[in-house]
Amino acid sequence: MELAGLFFYLITFLTMAGIYAVLCLALNMQWGFGGLFNAGIAGFYAIGAYAAAIVTSAGSKSHVGGFDLPIIVGLVVAGIIAGLVGWAVARLCVRLKSDYLAIATIGIAEIIRLFIVNEEWLTNGSLGISHIPRPMEDWFVGKPAEIAFALFVWSLVLLTWFVAHRLYISPWGRVLRAIRDNEEAAESIGKDVQSFRTQTFVIGAIFMAVAGALSAHYFKYFSPDATEPILVTFLVWVMLIAGGSGNNKGAILGALVVWGIWSMTEILTSMLPDGMTTRSSYIRMLLIGLFLQFVLQRYRSGLLPERAPKLRI
Repeated sequence: MELAGLFFYLITFLTMAGIYAVLCLALNMQWGFGGLFNAGIAGFYAIGAYAAAIVTSAGSKSHVGGFDLPIIVGLVVAGIIAGLVGWAVARLCVRLKSDYLAIATIGIAEIIRLFIVNEEWLTNGSLGISHIPRPMEDWFVGKPAEIAFALFVWSLVLLTWFVAHRLYISPWGRVLRAIRDNEEAAESIGKDVQSFRTQTFVIGAIFMAVAGALSAHYFKYFSPDATEPILVTFLVWVMLIAGGSGNNKGAILGALVVWGIWSMTEILTSMLPDGMTTRSSYIRMLLIGLFLQFVLQRYRSGLLPERAPKLRI
């Protein structure tokens, strides 16, 4: 019985780690490939979650919905909407330098959050959307459904990694890294810097939305509380920096390691006296920060540093 409980805990852990791995790979495309400091991850994550929830859920009197479309359609719609929003954001902000871009994307994420909270006709406001379907729930019941969903999530992790890897080793990826390392030099040889930056921002936004959609389907419920910057933006940045910015495998490793620490600290803080439970989230943040400091002291470029592919002659 204990082994069964441990096994299904591992399934739960891998499911959430897989969702974070998709987010981490998406951020790696933006920051690791193109040097774009996106601090508004939570905004695109929320767009994907709500788009998928509205498209795939049954009818409701409290918000727009009732389309009851297949989940794969919801994932595609989530990616398209996030891509369009990402394109609009990139057109406005991608020319900004890293620190100004970070501030701009934080502001945009906050605008998206306020829109979600206030437009109740569309999102049901702070109450959120419930009864969101989960993939293959008609085929499996109970614990087998948890295993099936974990496999579904990791199949999308592998797809995201494949896309990211092919982009990284392509001529497009080489140009993007050249822009990241020396924008003036890349521009001097005729490369359209703004166009390349816009493209990588849009691609990253699409996969962030896919991660949000996966989260909505996993919990079968989604509200604005799930888009807290600490739970989405902060953790994903820690995962990427710890795993290795610019390395797709490092992004996945960072998601697994940091989510493992986050999960273990939750167990540890639950054992604290009652008077300390209100401070547990701050203690967890402290432990995550200490871990990041430890990694960066020993591995300046993360656990798996970036290694540029060999050029084929």
